[in-house]
Amino acid sequence: MLFVFACVDLFGFWRSDVINGVLNGEVSGTGLVIDQTFLTLATAYVLVPCLMIVVSLLTPARLNRVTNIIVSLVYLVSIVATVIGESWIYYILGSAVEIVILATITYVAWTWQRVPTPHSPVVTMTLRPEAVSADLFRKTIRH
Repeated sequence: MLFVFACVDLFGFWRSDVINGVLNGEVSGTGLVIDQTFLTLATAYVLVPCLMIVVSLLTPARLNRVTNIIVSLVYLVSIVATVIGESWIYYILGSAVEIVILATITYVAWTWQRVPTPHSPVVTMTLRPEAVSADLFRKTIRH
């Protein structure tokens, strides 16, 4: 999602209205001034999805699930808000892809299996390494 997000924003710098706005120290069409506050908030906005990768790897499953649902929905709403009134197709297309990705993240987190089944990778990975034989590995893969 973040990669699409960055590309759409970077492509904006090929638009004359965006370039002229930046040269005048404002975000085109919004009335926002590009200053320390704006750039700090923009950095924080981008850091959240960057940090979600680490959060997804390091937090317990329950916290991970809730965090993914909340963050993906907040970003989904913010992207919908920015696309309202937009006429450039590249921006609408990129935003649509971001929305689909965020909706998918929400869905996966919402339907995430709460209790591991006997054949889930979580259970398989908790086996002692010496207990994992080639036969067990083949049985696990087959299921």
